[in-house]
Amino acid sequence: MAEQSTVARPYAKAAFEYARDHGVLDSWSESLAWAGAIVKEPQVAVRLGSAKLTAEQKTKLLTELLADKADDGFKRFLATLADQRRLMTLSAIATHFEHLRAEHEQRIDVTVVSAYKLDSKQQTKLANALKKRLNREISITTQVDKSLIGGVILRAGDTVIDGSVRGRLTRLSEALTA
Repeated sequence: MAEQSTVARPYAKAAFEYARDHGVLDSWSESLAWAGAIVKEPQVAVRLGSAKLTAEQKTKLLTELLADKADDGFKRFLATLADQRRLMTLSAIATHFEHLRAEHEQRIDVTVVSAYKLDSKQQTKLANALKKRLNREISITTQVDKSLIGGVILRAGDTVIDGSVRGRLTRLSEALTA
């Protein structure tokens, strides 16, 4: 999987730069998500992996499955991927594209895991504090994990802030046994 991610990164960057420069970030984001999902379908994956089909035939298959989701630029992008035998990396390309887009738009998705359900006032207060600290627009997703006992765990990109009672007890236990 790491190899696919490495291969996908330059294609995602090129796709992002094209979409940004042509003002089509939304449509390319949608097209990449659809294409990434389509290539994961077993029947499609077998067809795209076939040595019997040419790059043009594979591109045509994908553009037909995408129907009206692919503009001319996206079709050319698919043709390039087909020529380079990289169609199966579309899902990873879509993931990298979304990371680049979020960075460009100065936004971040934050997952908040709490011991109890947070009400909208608590979510708003938390979002405002995170917006100030991270200097980004915040999109919060909440989850409940009763094993935390109390407090919250925040996951924002690569950053994890464990303010849970369970986490504090674990750190205390480790400090006492060290």
